[in-house]
Amino acid sequence: MIGKLDLYRVFSVVAKNNSFSRAARDLYMSQPAVSQAMMQLEKELGTRLFNRTPKGVTLTTEGSLLYEYTNSALGLLDAGEEKLLEFKNLTTGQLKIGVGDTISRFFLMPYLEAFHTMYPNIKLQMFNGTTSEICNFIKSGEADVGLCNFPIEDPTLQLTVCTEVQDIFVCGEKYRTLETKSLSYEDLLKFPLIFLEKKSNSRKYVENYLLAKGIQIAPEFELGSHDLVLEFARSNLGIACVTKEFSKDYLQRGLLYELTLTESIPKRSIGMCYLKSVPLSRAATKFVEIIENKEERKRINRRT
Repeated sequence: MIGKLDLYRVFSVVAKNNSFSRAARDLYMSQPAVSQAMMQLEKELGTRLFNRTPKGVTLTTEGSLLYEYTNSALGLLDAGEEKLLEFKNLTTGQLKIGVGDTISRFFLMPYLEAFHTMYPNIKLQMFNGTTSEICNFIKSGEADVGLCNFPIEDPTLQLTVCTEVQDIFVCGEKYRTLETKSLSYEDLLKFPLIFLEKKSNSRKYVENYLLAKGIQIAPEFELGSHDLVLEFARSNLGIACVTKEFSKDYLQRGLLYELTLTESIPKRSIGMCYLKSVPLSRAATKFVEIIENKEERKRINRRT
């Protein structure tokens, strides 16, 4: 049985051709089937749509009115289908990512470059925040995926470990004599300490580890960004806790010096998260695939 939408599609083609036979040819239908479809539509609407003549058909006044609306509606449907196809083929769309400045700069950028090269028409929108804020972005639907510091304890999120990082302590020129020593955590407490602010997940990780060792810290400086922590240490304002992988430039250029500890802080992870219960958009799915692709990660790591 022909559905109502199909009847309108047949009606539109008949009206354009002013002929049942030519419409039948364009629709790959038989002429009796087209004629029967139009009789059905006229019956359902309770009005005559066509003037039938030996030379073909013409629209009645009512038919002309309906044709305007039908063409407009079918045009919108076709545009919608085209737009869906564009989303499917990733020729349009949007990817919303929650990420902090430091992870964005030192980890995410090569993956964004790879994604943008593959899908240049996808609009990228970034939401900056701490790990807890990024998780809230994802749960509220503001972000599709997040890149942040692990660990995260949240059963609603799908978690993927991307890389491991090492927390270390560094100093500037003023404290460089400490570089040759093996320091305990108790030794560090004798100096001004520079840490990220308390809401930072990386700060929580180090602080919880030290508390488990019976060490309670009271930093002289609590800062909002990793770059500021590095700069404060370079300015000889104290001993700073930083992420080694994000401090390579300062260490290699001799602006900061890594201190040797009697016991290293265990490595932690940086990873990706997204909601388990909500299907990812096609753009987000492709982005996740790039991040999770081990060969892509190896290639990017070789470049960086």
